[in-house]
Amino acid sequence: MRGLVFALALLGAAAATARAQDAIPDLKGSWSGKGKAIVFGVNPHHPGGQTAADPPRVREIEATHVVEGQDGRLAWGHSSSKVAADTKDPFAWVIASDNKTIVGSDMDGSFRITLISPDRMEKCYTHDGTGPTKSIVATCYVMDRVKR
Repeated sequence: MRGLVFALALLGAAAATARAQDAIPDLKGSWSGKGKAIVFGVNPHHPGGQTAADPPRVREIEATHVVEGQDGRLAWGHSSSKVAADTKDPFAWVIASDNKTIVGSDMDGSFRITLISPDRMEKCYTHDGTGPTKSIVATCYVMDRVKR
């Protein structure tokens, strides 16, 4: 009997852990980080006089993403950067079934994000030169949820 009780307790603990791992992460709030980007051309977050035909530049970027809403695996909000603080670029993200991978888009580019912990993500972002700014950008860096 003791063995049966122990087995049931162990099974219940495993089921609770599995449910906790299946919980869709809450992304709402502000996320901020900084890193380096390779840039051809210009856009509000990477100003200058260069064109996409000029040699690439390596630039520092400090960005903030504010996740304003979330409905299950879907999340949306706006982005800004230290250089373009007044911009409010809209974005749409979706959380994959592993609850760690996020993909998304904004007006110019695409996101590939990996959740490292509930309050930390690695964000990779690209522009392919076909968006409104015609710039080409690639970057990856860690972002942390801003605690208030």
